[in-house]
Amino acid sequence: MAASPPILASNMATPPPPPPPFPMMPSKGSVSAPPRNGAAPPPPPPPPPPLPMMPSKGSVPTPPPPTKPLKNGAAPPPSAPLLGPRRPTTRLKRSAQMGNLYRTLRKKMEGTNQEGPIQEGKSSQAKRGLTGNSNGEKQGMADTIAEMTKKSAYFQQIEKDVKQHAKSIMEVKAAINAFQTKDMTELLKFHKYVESHLEDLVDEGQVLARFEGFPTKKLETLRTAAALYLKLDAVVTNLKIWKVVAPLSQLLDRIEPYFNKIKREVEAFERTKDEEAKKFQSHSINFDFKIIVRIKESMVDISSSCMELALQERKEMEAVEKEEIGGSKTERATKEGNTKLLWRTFQFAFRVYTFAGGQDDRAERLTRELAFQIESCLQHQ
Repeated sequence: MAASPPILASNMATPPPPPPPFPMMPSKGSVSAPPRNGAAPPPPPPPPPPLPMMPSKGSVPTPPPPTKPLKNGAAPPPSAPLLGPRRPTTRLKRSAQMGNLYRTLRKKMEGTNQEGPIQEGKSSQAKRGLTGNSNGEKQGMADTIAEMTKKSAYFQQIEKDVKQHAKSIMEVKAAINAFQTKDMTELLKFHKYVESHLEDLVDEGQVLARFEGFPTKKLETLRTAAALYLKLDAVVTNLKIWKVVAPLSQLLDRIEPYFNKIKREVEAFERTKDEEAKKFQSHSINFDFKIIVRIKESMVDISSSCMELALQERKEMEAVEKEEIGGSKTERATKEGNTKLLWRTFQFAFRVYTFAGGQDDRAERLTRELAFQIESCLQHQ
């Protein structure tokens, strides 16, 4: 038997070196051993950034870190604006039940579901009555309605209007489609032109429905814009011709309720102004919202005139007080009443200032004078 050849080290496959041992994490409270051969230990990995903490209810959020000043005294760049428009706070809220009430009432008013629920004892009979010969009954009902329509004087008048006013309606249709403006005077003029052609129709909706493609939505938007501007312009006119005459107490009794009414209407309109503007612009009508500014300016003028009247009545009372000697209980009561009236006028001026968002130089001067007179009256009481 031949001897086997000797096994050489070069002929054997070298096994891979063992993997290095995993680093032992030091236990809590233990001290790591110093490295051998004086080698410095590797630096520990940086800690992960802390997660943002959500502020709890009622807590104050942490303020941002102060910005570092730039060289040469340059101001830091402005911060990026917040994304999305800010919603104005308002005490009005949308009703959760208004939509359901409207749909329920509409069904009742328009005749849907008039039969009501089917009684248990007659359910099968009612179902047979509703389902049996449905096509024939529908066709018979349609024929009956068509026959009644032909004989109805009302529908005959609708057909007459369609034929008689066809030319003018087509002209109005073309004019409405082409109309676009940002001038409110032109808007009112065009609205008057349209109404002059449609006011004689016995049933505008039925007649215009016979003309395919008539811009009914733009017509309604045109009417809405014209009615809104007429309403706001009437407020401006009424404020400009308002008579500011004595006595002051009666003047405030008249102007304060009117101001409350205007304030509610204007604030309600301003909450939907952006939505209304988009609707108007979608039909090529650029509404002039500067009329709201005119209302506020006119209201400030009324408030300033009330303050002037209050100061005038105060001067007249001071002249009477100088002529009289002594101070009776009646005089003291009159002084207290005058002070309360001055304060009421100042309160009204402040409410107008808040509503308008500011005041002019005249109102600024009068409010200072009125405040001085109120303080003087309080000191001498």
